[in-house]
Amino acid sequence: MSKPNQVQQEVDEVVGIMQGNIHKVMQRGEQLDSLQNKTEDLQNSSLQFKRGANQVRKEMWWKDMKLKLIIGGVVAVILIIIIVSVVKTSK
Repeated sequence: MSKPNQVQQEVDEVVGIMQGNIHKVMQRGEQLDSLQNKTEDLQNSSLQFKRGANQVRKEMWWKDMKLKLIIGGVVAVILIIIIVSVVKTSK
C-alpha cells in the first residue's frame, strides 16, 4: 500500500470516528434536554403537591378545631346543667 493511500485511509478512519463522536454528543444533548424537561415537570408537580398538601392540612386543622369547639360546647352545656341542678337542689 502506498503512503498516500495509507494516509487517506487513516484520514477516513479519523473522519468516521469524529462523525460518530459528533453523533454521540448530539444524542447526549438531546438526552440532557429531555432530562431537563422532566426535571422541570417534576419540580412543578412537587410545588403543586406541596400546595395541595398545605391546603389539606389547613382544612383538616379547621375540621379538628370545629370538632373540639363542638365537644367543648357540649361539655360546657352539660356542666351548666349539672351546676344549675345542684344549685336548685341545694336551695
